Amino acid sequence: MRAADGTNLQTLQDYLGLHLLRDSAEPLNRQLYRHLRGAILDGLLARGSALPASRSLCEALSLGRNTVLHAYGQLEAEGYVASRAGAGTYVSEALPDPPPAGAANRQTASSSLPLSLRAQTLLHGIKQRGVAETPTFAPGMPDTSAFPWALWLRLQQRHQRDAPAAHLGYLSGGGHPALKAALAGYLRLSRGVNCDAEQILITGSMQQALHLVALATADAGDTVWMEEPGYPGARFAWQAAGLRIEAVATDEEGLCWHGKEPDPKLIYVTPSHQYPLGSVMSLARRHALLQQAAERGAWVVEDDYDSEFRHDGRPLAAMQGLDRQGRVIYLGTLSKVLFPALRMGYLVAPPDLIEPLRILQARLMREGSYIEQATLADFIEDGHFGAHLRRMRGIYAKRQSKLRDTLAAHLGDWLAEGDAPRPDQIALLGGAAGMHLTLRLPTGLDDQGLARQLGEMGLLAPALSSYCLSTPPFPGLVLGYGGADDATLMLAAVKLARFLAETLRRHNIKNE
Repeated sequence: MRAADGTNLQTLQDYLGLHLLRDSAEPLNRQLYRHLRGAILDGLLARGSALPASRSLCEALSLGRNTVLHAYGQLEAEGYVASRAGAGTYVSEALPDPPPAGAANRQTASSSLPLSLRAQTLLHGIKQRGVAETPTFAPGMPDTSAFPWALWLRLQQRHQRDAPAAHLGYLSGGGHPALKAALAGYLRLSRGVNCDAEQILITGSMQQALHLVALATADAGDTVWMEEPGYPGARFAWQAAGLRIEAVATDEEGLCWHGKEPDPKLIYVTPSHQYPLGSVMSLARRHALLQQAAERGAWVVEDDYDSEFRHDGRPLAAMQGLDRQGRVIYLGTLSKVLFPALRMGYLVAPPDLIEPLRILQARLMREGSYIEQATLADFIEDGHFGAHLRRMRGIYAKRQSKLRDTLAAHLGDWLAEGDAPRPDQIALLGGAAGMHLTLRLPTGLDDQGLARQLGEMGLLAPALSSYCLSTPPFPGLVLGYGGADDATLMLAAVKLARFLAETLRRHNIKNE
């Protein structure tokens, strides 16, 4: 707060207006002196900054002139302010009392009220996962340097210039109509999703979509089936909604239930590219899962988070397109496809569910920018979206191949070939799609400890166990290859391979 006549007078007026008590037994001049002194000591009034002229402060606070002059005089007598002839009153550069430690007007007493058990659980899970300072091997991070920024900004500027007033206020339509129409066309053609524009809701992120689905379809205490290992963001969303998570194992065909699990209200799956192991759910398993959902009265939440980047084999259409009973809620993200700061995702819901979801979003979360959404609609309709996907698919495929080759060159026989590694071998799992691989480690290694050591080396490689609610199927590391450029990624791969080789030697695991 640099108080002076002009715009900052309002800031000081608001501050003092909160603290001056007209009905107090303490005189107003004393109150004004005490609060101005406190503002100076707390740093709200910076050293060398100008105080408002006494007449201006009198008018702003409806105080008598003598009240303000008395307070200013007392502050000057004690050395907190100094008058400059013809220039006004300023906070002294050298104060008589040292300012208290810490920032301005900060509460120093610890609260005796604990966080909720739900918040403690969520925070514990997030801390277990860890936060990286470097994007190297960060799963889900796209290469933003390859995005056509100049083109995007031209489209964006046009919509900023021509935006109708209605698009600049609070919105409740569930997304810009042009973007919903563009996405409906894209999803029908590229993913086999059976929908029209009215079934699409544009969300602020995948997390917001998950939170909305939990609010609309399940109550606290209801059960949600979730892949094990699985996406931590979904786990946090279900925990925040108070749902009971049933961890269901996965195999080479995806979610693998046994019939003894409790009836779920939600079944969360990533069938096109299981996160993080990379398996693809077979067509037979998809039909069986839809039948399970129908028999148990459950919703299927299909997270199709990176199906745009298919590197090997013919992609299967989304499970939503197989649904004949209106049980699948399809989720997609644009943050991984374009750039994370876009903060945009979407969901496709059955007709009877889309309106409640729209209302919940409008009242609890508000909609995102229609300028950004209109820009993306043009980006899709003009063919730039498809061109960008094709380019990035090629970049990521080559980058994955280089990562595989670099690890193989430095790990030798420790790195298994084929789909049946020995327990003492390393194996690379997944890779048919997306922007990450999972590196399976030999049995007995502590992947959490290894991930911490790699973090100290400047490498982010999350432990597979951090994606699990129970004991992981095997130790491992999840290696994203999208966010780092080729040179940085290859250097990181060499450091990782040397670290792993040394770790295996230390544990007497031979490469033969």
